[in-house]
Amino acid sequence: MRASQDELIRRGTARRGTGRRMFAAAVLAAAMALTSACTGGGGGGDKPSSWHGGEEGPKAAATISEPVADAKDVPASTAITFTTKEANETAVELKDSAGTVVEGSLAEDGKSWLPAGALKYGETYTATVTATGDDGKPATATSTFTTMAKPGKQVRVSSFLADNQVVGVGMPLIVRFSRAIPQDYRDDVQRRMTVTAKPAQEGIWHWASPTEVRYRPKTFWRANSTVSYRVQAGGLPLGDGWYGRADLTVDIKIGPSFVMTVENRTKRMTVTKDGKVIRTIPVSLGKKTTPSSSGTMVVIEKLRKTVFDTREELGPEEGYRTDIDFAQRLTWGGEFIHAAPWSEGVQGRVNVSHGCVNVSMKEGAWLFANTRIGDPITVKGTERKLQNGNGWTDWNMSWDEYVKGSALPYEPPAQPGDDTSPSADPSATPNA
Repeated sequence: MRASQDELIRRGTARRGTGRRMFAAAVLAAAMALTSACTGGGGGGDKPSSWHGGEEGPKAAATISEPVADAKDVPASTAITFTTKEANETAVELKDSAGTVVEGSLAEDGKSWLPAGALKYGETYTATVTATGDDGKPATATSTFTTMAKPGKQVRVSSFLADNQVVGVGMPLIVRFSRAIPQDYRDDVQRRMTVTAKPAQEGIWHWASPTEVRYRPKTFWRANSTVSYRVQAGGLPLGDGWYGRADLTVDIKIGPSFVMTVENRTKRMTVTKDGKVIRTIPVSLGKKTTPSSSGTMVVIEKLRKTVFDTREELGPEEGYRTDIDFAQRLTWGGEFIHAAPWSEGVQGRVNVSHGCVNVSMKEGAWLFANTRIGDPITVKGTERKLQNGNGWTDWNMSWDEYVKGSALPYEPPAQPGDDTSPSADPSATPNA
């Protein structure tokens, strides 16, 4: 039965009224939703509403700057360089393509991580840096990269000292390169050179030449301490397409503090061991025409028997060829401590040598039996000063002078090592 016209009009009016009410409700709901989003949901707290995605993300953040993701031909010496934000703890993990973890450690500044050794050539690695903030939630960054193929031009790195060698308290650590290192690359090399002494001792590297860098502590090494030094040069760019051939690690031991001091005024050598005088020896130094050098030197080599031949150097009048016993080299120029039986009658009174420190056969034998490579000797009061570079003259420079030879700015240690172990006689290090 069809509805009347009046009935249809009444139904239409009802429908229109219902539509208006539904539209008004929708507008109100939208306004409430917008208000809720702007105020952070229910009272303005830091946490977002549950419908907005759940719990808040970590406060900390991490970014890897080197090597960049998907980098190719990366040097095998590469460090993982990164930045973090609001991190209380930072961890770095490096894995090769087989998933094997590479050992390494964070740098002191906490901004980079260095593998314990050179990486494999032509291998793919993935680095992961994890930063954890005070909320305990970790944030990670990853970078996958591939190292370069093995280079054809490689520089060999060597140490003058052998592993487990026992040396004197004045011995500098000496590292040599088979090719000159350009000035612009020496800071990179020095960053990869570390020295660990027990007990801890303050020191620094000093470039003696483009192919040789040395390390000495601020004062003589502590007696009977142990020293380990490392050069992580494997795969390291060294200029003009050359790379370090391999890493180098050497462990040595420092012997007792055996220090020799020679006074020209008294013509006597005073020998101290661990700070106590144990012997006084008459000497004859260089005569006025060939004076001995005043300065601090160390024993470079020991020769039980040798021959001095200076005929070419000094000419037929002054030159000589003589058998020598108990010779200990001090300079490249030919100054030695050695036995000189021909001058025993004037030792302690007159200088007659050609620059050497003459002692008797008995005293020469005693010194030879008790010294080590690196034991220091200071000669005072002669007519000539020791020239730096004429021997291992690291101790002939003041500490400030020595620091200038570093390719990196000097930073004193935050916590100097303890001073409980026996140390060298400080009076024998006038320039330190």
